[in-house]
Parts: sequence; C-alpha cells; structure tokens
Amino acid sequence: MAARCAVCGKGPQVGYSVSHSHIRNKRTFRPNLQPVRTTVDGQNVRVRVCVKCLKAGKVQRVVA
Repeated sequence: MAARCAVCGKGPQVGYSVSHSHIRNKRTFRPNLQPVRTTVDGQNVRVRVCVKCLKAGKVQRVVA
C-alpha cells in the first residue's frame, strides 16, 4: 500500500541519516498516516490521512 495521504497527497521523502562522524546513509522519511473513518460522497469509508491534516481539521471523523 502506498504511503500517501488521501487529502494532501504527502508521501515519502528521501534524505540522509548523518552520524556523529558525518557518515551519511540514505533513508526515507515517511509521513505519519493514520486510518480514519470519514464520510465521502455519503459513504462511510476508511482512508489513510496524515496527522497534519487531522490536526488542521481537513477531515471529519465519523462517530460510530
């Protein structure tokens, strides 16, 4: 499953982990995705949304 936010489209980014001796190793920074039940076009669906979108109120959770 792709690590991509369903709202903003944020996905993995690549960079380096740098040690104390400045040895660089490639690594990935993955977004903090959470499964959320929400309403899309009148249907209750489960989507994976980043926490930044949840905090900003871009997604409304469905109360079970």
